[in-house]
Amino acid sequence: MASHNTLGAIGEKMACDFLKRKGYAICHTNWRSGHYELDIIACSDEELIVVEVKTRSGDRYESPERAVDERKIRRIVYAADHYIRLHDIPLPVRFDIITVIRDDAGFQIDHIPDAFYPPLG
Repeated sequence: MASHNTLGAIGEKMACDFLKRKGYAICHTNWRSGHYELDIIACSDEELIVVEVKTRSGDRYESPERAVDERKIRRIVYAADHYIRLHDIPLPVRFDIITVIRDDAGFQIDHIPDAFYPPLG
């Protein structure tokens, strides 16, 4: 496994652990349908939460959440719609981003609830 894939897997595991500590129930991780993938699907009593995880080593590059551009958002929303229809989920959906940055001090986790909304049209 390439080092960036290993770092990504570590970030996703840390994001799941973070969400569990906050009281979220994890429904699926790395859920795939065709060419689409959702990193984490969690739920509460009131909503379904689709979480995109971005992991980086250091801060040499743009902030991780900026990598979730319009194209990526459309893919996440399409995959989430498919997931909701497939599992007949009657809950409203929320889209979050969790960033995990590894630096000299360890890992920093930042949770951005309602990070984006589905585009119109």
